[in-house]
Amino acid sequence: MSLQNRVTPFGEIVSTPDRGSFTGNRGIIHDPNTRTLLKRRWSSRAWITCVCEFRGRRRKVMSTQSWTELFFLDEATSFAAGHRPCFYCRRADAMKFRDAWMAGNRIAKVSAKYIDKVLHEERLDRRAKRLHSLRASALSLPDGAMVAESGRAYLIKDGQAWLWSFAGYKRKTAALENAKLLTPPSTVRAFRAGYRLDFDPGMFHPN
Repeated sequence: MSLQNRVTPFGEIVSTPDRGSFTGNRGIIHDPNTRTLLKRRWSSRAWITCVCEFRGRRRKVMSTQSWTELFFLDEATSFAAGHRPCFYCRRADAMKFRDAWMAGNRIAKVSAKYIDKVLHEERLDRRAKRLHSLRASALSLPDGAMVAESGRAYLIKDGQAWLWSFAGYKRKTAALENAKLLTPPSTVRAFRAGYRLDFDPGMFHPN
């Protein structure tokens, strides 16, 4: 039976056998004795995204009173849910994101704690995922941004919309007419300012 530790672009944590290409955490939100989630869905404002392999370390997932291992299809999914790169295991990416975040949001100097504060306000509407209005077409968003329409999540890449699932993406042929922004606006501005996400071509299914 799969553990409840896979994250959707809406920030929900569910159980699915599909594996992810990134891990991360929101603090300790599980019971190590039962390896199940507690009622809370975060214990820290630092929602981070980590690599799945780091210096040969091995962990039995959700088995200790340590951070709760969460998993994401890809980096775009983690950003949509409201996470940002880890400054420990992904230091180079974290510094690139911080610099692009500062440039995109026109702030001269920030700490990780300040970015976490802004993201926490942008990703949540009380306990629910905050959706943001779009001022222009969803297809004009930078690569890596995600939007929601009719309860489904779509990735924007190369001016096209791709329907998200735990197994990957399928091209959307119909127009996005009532989409709302899932990815926090300050993160989208970091994308516009030059932060580049890596995409696995194998996750995209045109037909």
